[in-house]
Amino acid sequence: MTAAVPDTRTPAGAVRALRSTAAVRQRAQQLLARARAGASHAFAVDDAALSVAARTVAELTRQRFPDGRIPYHSRWRHFEAGGVDRAGQLDALLGPVDAATRARAQIDLALVSVLLDAGAGPQWTYREAASGQNFSRSEGLGVASFHAFTGGLFSSDPLQPLRVDAAGLAVLSAECLGDAFQVTADNPLVGLAGRTQVLRQLGEALKAQPDTFGPAGRPGGLYDALCHAAAADTEPVRTIAAHHILVLLLNTLSAIWPAQNTIHGLALGDCWQHPAVASEGLTAGWMPFHKLSQWLTYSLLEPFEWSGLRVTGIDALTGLPEYRNGGLLIDAGVLRPLPNGWATRSWSAGDAFIVEWRALTVALLDELAPLVRAELGLSAEQMPLACVLEGGTWAAGRALAQRLRNGLPPLNIVSDGTVF
Repeated sequence: MTAAVPDTRTPAGAVRALRSTAAVRQRAQQLLARARAGASHAFAVDDAALSVAARTVAELTRQRFPDGRIPYHSRWRHFEAGGVDRAGQLDALLGPVDAATRARAQIDLALVSVLLDAGAGPQWTYREAASGQNFSRSEGLGVASFHAFTGGLFSSDPLQPLRVDAAGLAVLSAECLGDAFQVTADNPLVGLAGRTQVLRQLGEALKAQPDTFGPAGRPGGLYDALCHAAAADTEPVRTIAAHHILVLLLNTLSAIWPAQNTIHGLALGDCWQHPAVASEGLTAGWMPFHKLSQWLTYSLLEPFEWSGLRVTGIDALTGLPEYRNGGLLIDAGVLRPLPNGWATRSWSAGDAFIVEWRALTVALLDELAPLVRAELGLSAEQMPLACVLEGGTWAAGRALAQRLRNGLPPLNIVSDGTVF
């Protein structure tokens, strides 16, 4: 049965319409077409540079994965930082539990870790006692959140430390989170207060929805909710669609994001206004991204697959509009910023310039992906977008930033720890 088209004249219908990757893509493509026509005051597009960028990404992919086995772009890659198998460590800590119990713990870990994965800033590092290694940026946040989780920081039950629950998040303080992340005056973490607030609001959302997250309010309840939907599947292997994971996340957790982006009081999350976005009803002028929710969806693919389910329609998800993928496009010359002083001034997530940059990133990643596959001789089935990102565009963006600016992104974005 085909789902009814949302009535965008109503607040609920408008929000539903914006909680779709189809809306993300359509509006991103609209802004890209506008920029290509020379009508943008923010960016010019050099299409000739796109093939050069694809070769750069393909070359790096070959270097990183010479055997051609490219994993998903996922938080689980950061748990492998420094060559340490932390997923295996979690398995060992969990012991001989069934697949569902293991998946719930993995989902608990992935969800809080992704929500903590906004930009760390250039000064922060984390030292892992067991390996003696220092980590920064996304890898550091991943390793720090892994140890915070296994240390029971997010659980209210000392006898069950390997979980996240609503009561544990309710009492989380910035001081405790800062201690777990080794934050000091000399080791500052950008957006610590914002990260803490998002996790506390997550606890409130989990507690308010026991039908999805169970009486304890655990993120791992997503496993049961989605498995229940897959139970009626007649195929030998139960399947769930990647977009169903995303929509469930958006429908249950959108209220955790800062509330400045709303339609008649209904939270939109990572969805921002841009004057050139043409659309109908109350969605007019809104450009949705849902970056962290999509990053979380990518990071939940493996826990579901490891439990024996098959995830379909992975390419329904979009590329992630953050400063590595977007930085690749600027540093490779595909996007040329037009405002004076664009590289030295400070920007906020809601600035039309940043909204447009992120939209163009989404649209251009869709165009870059087939070019990368052609360079590598791989099909879309062999290399879905999740693998292009990992191979890939994110790593190439980081490499170019390291070469050009000692790792700093091309734009100075003021972060509260909830978007970038």
